[in-house]
Amino acid sequence: MAETFWERKTCQPGDTIFREGDSANQAFIVQEGEVIIVKVTEDKTQVLGTIGKGGIFGEMGLVDDRPRMAAARAKTGVTLIVVSHQMFEDKLAKTDTFIRGLLNIFAANTRTLSAPSDSSAAPAPNAAEEGEPEGEPETEPESEPEDEKA
Repeated sequence: MAETFWERKTCQPGDTIFREGDSANQAFIVQEGEVIIVKVTEDKTQVLGTIGKGGIFGEMGLVDDRPRMAAARAKTGVTLIVVSHQMFEDKLAKTDTFIRGLLNIFAANTRTLSAPSDSSAAPAPNAAEEGEPEGEPETEPESEPEDEKA
């Protein structure tokens, strides 16, 4: 039986692990330390989250083959386990097609929800937002009891 060796990467506090827009050819599991996920705009850097020991990040790009949507930086000294694109694909190939489909849906939804607000991409307003009167929600008529039906 072939033994699997996991590639590891170490980073010092402040090191950039990947940048927004980079191609996503690896995901990472935090073995030790903490990583911050950041979104950089023209005027500020927003921390989206912190990934600690046992957490995984960078996986979305492996799921949907799209560029990184945020940057990752070492918050502390970190040791990362590298999950290559090939390793991910090999594992995914052994997974049920339903689960593969769910992963793609989750990735698409996360990217959509994380995208900057754009009025052209906004969902259509519901009736209450369009100024229609609010009232009781429509309900299905109750069915007649069995003994009253002909």
